[in-house]
Amino acid sequence: MKKTIRGDLKKRLLSGETVIGPFVIVPSMNLVETLGYSGMDFCILDTEHGPLSIQTVNELVISAQGSGVAPIIRIPNNEESLVLRALDIGADGVQIPQINSINDAKKVVESAKYSPLGHRGVSIFTRAGNYFKNEAENHTNIQNDETMTVVHIEGREGLNNLDEIMTVDGIDVLFLGPYDISQSLGVPGDVRSKIVEDALKEAARKARSEGRVVGSYAKDIDMGKWLIDLGVQYLSINVDATIYMQACENIVSELK
Repeated sequence: MKKTIRGDLKKRLLSGETVIGPFVIVPSMNLVETLGYSGMDFCILDTEHGPLSIQTVNELVISAQGSGVAPIIRIPNNEESLVLRALDIGADGVQIPQINSINDAKKVVESAKYSPLGHRGVSIFTRAGNYFKNEAENHTNIQNDETMTVVHIEGREGLNNLDEIMTVDGIDVLFLGPYDISQSLGVPGDVRSKIVEDALKEAARKARSEGRVVGSYAKDIDMGKWLIDLGVQYLSINVDATIYMQACENIVSELK
């Protein structure tokens, strides 16, 4: 286990590496810390679904980075203030749901990047600025270079507008959300339906042909392998609470 260095995850993706990590909904620094011992590459601290508050997430970010797991914060919606807070507490990146148009994508970059790329509010006295240590020298450039923006394409509209969304500079990962896509395509929850698999396959093909990094979510290892074969590099696998429950179920089934 080692500490993470902000920006490493982004560099690994740009080099073509596949990275793996779960969603996190349990407000436990200890459980997040175990991800580093397990060898996970990142975790998505989910403030859209589940009980996590910004105060709790602040602690989880510190725990994750101390144990070798890059923390990405999924915010509830595409609001500038939410993007700002997620990045100011020092996360490696921010993940934004329901990006359906080029204007949605542009808004993300405007909120997440400092000038000249965007207009993120400037405070160099935050954790992201190391609390003004060394006067936070070159803070804005460092943050622009090191932090990640991950956008969710998770509906028919977003899929239809993918070509335009991909033209926006400053988006690091196009994350295909299979569950919301399944609902949008009329088969809610059936993420291995042919209609959903075909949509994911085509979207991944388009994105990869333009040299974009593709992300997605797998409910199990079999689905994860299938997504990796499609070219998904940023692979979210399961949710921390479900992983723990399933491990406990396996123990019970073997011993009772």
